[in-house]
Amino acid sequence: MTIAHTLVYSFAARGLRHLSVLRLPLRCVALGVAAVAVGSCSNINCPIQTAVSIRYSLRQATGYAGESRQDTLAAGDTLWVWTRRADGRDTLLLNRGMRLSSFALPVSSSHPEDILVFHFADTISRSTDTLWIKKDDQPHFENVDCQAIFFHTITAVRSTHNRIDTVVVNTPDVTFDTEPTHLYLFLHERQ
Repeated sequence: MTIAHTLVYSFAARGLRHLSVLRLPLRCVALGVAAVAVGSCSNINCPIQTAVSIRYSLRQATGYAGESRQDTLAAGDTLWVWTRRADGRDTLLLNRGMRLSSFALPVSSSHPEDILVFHFADTISRSTDTLWIKKDDQPHFENVDCQAIFFHTITAVRSTHNRIDTVVVNTPDVTFDTEPTHLYLFLHERQ
């Protein structure tokens, strides 16, 4: 082996060793850049609860003007609630509600008016009422990465009067807030 070969071999070996020494800091820098990039990404904070529901309360008139108190379906009374979906099929929203004083049902975002069918049954009789709820839909924006959500404002309510006596709008704005009661349902006394 000549001196030239020895120098080239020595330089090559030392250069590779030198490069492997440089690889460790480069790896650390690359990991650091990746950590900063991941840490600087925006935190997508989409709401977990995306269903918007109307809260109903069964009420009983007290006899005083404008006053009422909480009521409960009597023992043996059962309530079912249906609606029609966008594809035209019926869907059950509340199945066999018993001893209810309040309940929440989802609101559609594809119809300007929701039509709900309330079916009451007890040991003696059965009755069905239809409830129409007109509403204005307002798109609600949280984040571009989140699904579309609509809030609603109830503008009008009407019903048949077989078992439902009166429907009163208590809180017209329907949002994620599940606390307020939106509609009061006053029922006829059972015969």
